[in-house]
Amino acid sequence: MSDWHNPFQGGDCFISTLKRYLLIAAGILCVVLGSIGIIMPVLPTTPFLLLAAYCFIRSSDRLHHWLIHHRIFGAYIYHYLEYRAVKKSAKITALVLLWPSLFISMMIIRRSLVTVLLLMIGTAVTWHIMSLRTYQDPGKES
Repeated sequence: MSDWHNPFQGGDCFISTLKRYLLIAAGILCVVLGSIGIIMPVLPTTPFLLLAAYCFIRSSDRLHHWLIHHRIFGAYIYHYLEYRAVKKSAKITALVLLWPSLFISMMIIRRSLVTVLLLMIGTAVTWHIMSLRTYQDPGKES
């Protein structure tokens, strides 16, 4: 019986391993939700991707590197984290996808409460996007 190892003894190692796996799981969930948010503007993409980066930087260098260097998310996250700014094209794309999808949702559901709610969400998201600083590429002239 002396060979049996209780994972709850010496709890620091167990807790740190558990914390690491929970952060990885939370990061993956945030990437999934952020990805869905690209298509469904009611889900905010940026906060989920930033939360994923936060989770990965504290749990997995490999996943953090993957996210920061991702073909779609990488530059977006990098510019936001490094400069607290978003490219003008990202702002335009977000707004071009946001409003038509909200109007389509309003047309499908046709409930005044839902319409008011979607208009409020759309206005808040638009305000947030427009309040972000616009990233200026240092290699290009304005």
